[in-house]
Parts: sequence; C-alpha cells; structure tokens
Amino acid sequence: MQLPLQVTLRDISPSEAIEAYIRERAAKLEQFYDRIIGCRVVVEAPVRHHRKGGPYKVRIDLTVPGDELVVDRQVDEDLYVAIRDAFHAARRKLEDYARRQRGAVKVHEAPPHARVAKLFPEEGYGFLETPDGREVYFHRNSVKDSGFDRLEIGTEVRFAEESGEQGPQASAVIIVGKRQV
Repeated sequence: MQLPLQVTLRDISPSEAIEAYIRERAAKLEQFYDRIIGCRVVVEAPVRHHRKGGPYKVRIDLTVPGDELVVDRQVDEDLYVAIRDAFHAARRKLEDYARRQRGAVKVHEAPPHARVAKLFPEEGYGFLETPDGREVYFHRNSVKDSGFDRLEIGTEVRFAEESGEQGPQASAVIIVGKRQV
C-alpha cells in the first residue's frame, strides 16, 4: 500500500490483538491486487447497556487507482468473525475490480436492434433497417409469438441475423418491449 493502513476502533477497548488481526487481513488483500493506494478500517460496537458482544459494524474503504471500494458489514457474532467477513467481502470486490482493470470480464453482446422499414403484409415479409443503415429481410415465420400481424412501420425489434440466399436475413425477430415468457 502506498499509504499506511488506518485502523479506528470505536466503543471497543483498544487491543493489540485486534489491530494485529486487521493488519494481517489488510496485508493479504495486496496478494489479490498489488496497486492498493490506501486502506481505512473502522470497527465499532454500538453502545448497549448490559449486553456483551455484537452487533459489530466493520467498514473498509479501499482506495485503488480511479476508484474507491467500500465494504460496510454489521454482524451479530464475534468481533473476529465480523472482521473476517468484512475482509472476505473486500477481497471479492478487489478481485472484481482487478478483473475489470485487466479486461477479463465477460461482456454479453446484446442482440441487434432494428426498426421495421418496409412491410408487405399480404406477401408475408418485410425489411428491417439496422442502426448502421443496412436492410435485412425477414419473413412472417421468423417473427416470434405470431407477432407479424402486430408489426407496423417503425416498430422496434431485436433479431438474430444469418445469411440467406439473397443476402442478410433476420431470424427470431422479437418485438421490443413485449414481455417474454
């Protein structure tokens, strides 16, 4: 870490064992992402009369390049369990952040969108116009849920494209905004 770890204990008796445990957990985070700029940990126990133990609240603020990752946990268990669980959550957030930085996150490409540009209801076909200006042929049978009769010029649809005998052809045409079952 570029900045020293900051540990704050509120309404908890200062303890070298607790601070050492937090420092050990914070050091392990650097195994998952070595460019952590800073880490602040606040552990607090609400003031309660005649009660021992939790709930403990643990907040971890991790500063990383271009972002801040925050974990805020409240656990009714043992103080060490609360700290452990908060650092597990911080590790998962840090791993997700590192994957995004590396570009290793899967991006699911959305099906292409288009609008109905030409429609020939008597013949049972039409043409879609894609955002890049291409025309794609579709047939009555390619419109899902018997939706061909509900189509009008300008209706927005999603579709799957394939090569037909005379050029691009749409299959699995679905009207946008229609609830899928």
